[in-house]
Amino acid sequence: MNGMGDETPQQPAHRVAEARRKRRANQTTRNLVGSIVASLGIVLFLVLVVVRPDPQPLAIDYVAAAAEAEASLSTAVIAPVVPPSWSANRAELGGSDGVDEWMIGFITAERTFLGLLQGFTDEQTWLRDALPDPGEGESVRIAGVDWQRYDRRGVDGVGLREIALVTSTAESTVVLYGTASDADLEILATAVAAELPSTE
Repeated sequence: MNGMGDETPQQPAHRVAEARRKRRANQTTRNLVGSIVASLGIVLFLVLVVVRPDPQPLAIDYVAAAAEAEASLSTAVIAPVVPPSWSANRAELGGSDGVDEWMIGFITAERTFLGLLQGFTDEQTWLRDALPDPGEGESVRIAGVDWQRYDRRGVDGVGLREIALVTSTAESTVVLYGTASDADLEILATAVAAELPSTE
């Protein structure tokens, strides 16, 4: 008898099954490696394309805008000198109920908001629209200017007007408001005071 005659009927089936098992094991390994490579490719794509640093807000040249507003109104508008870490995100001349308004929005170093609204009127109705339901205020003096101070932090529905300072000149009413700290509000009030006409 030759060697092939010594093989039992189960041995060829066993060899075929073993070959298939090895083939499946190799294929599983290839599939696993392929899946890992594909996953890493997706992660790399997300990192390169999707994950980006926060874009810097577009800074507005409010001083240049103020010069244009002054030319349009033929009167001075307030353009306070604020810390270099602050930026303006809005500066425009508008109007409400026939009253000219000059507005600047500032983003502070702490990423909070402060706004300056200058209405060229002394009408209380304009002030009530600019600062609705201000609540009880208190008189304060900052940088030689008398202000009415309103603190509405914690009150529902006040939006960006959580804190405010209001003062008046012969030509306009000035409202400072925002979500910033008391210290930043005082910085802005001091800068605005330097722009106001002297009352002495």
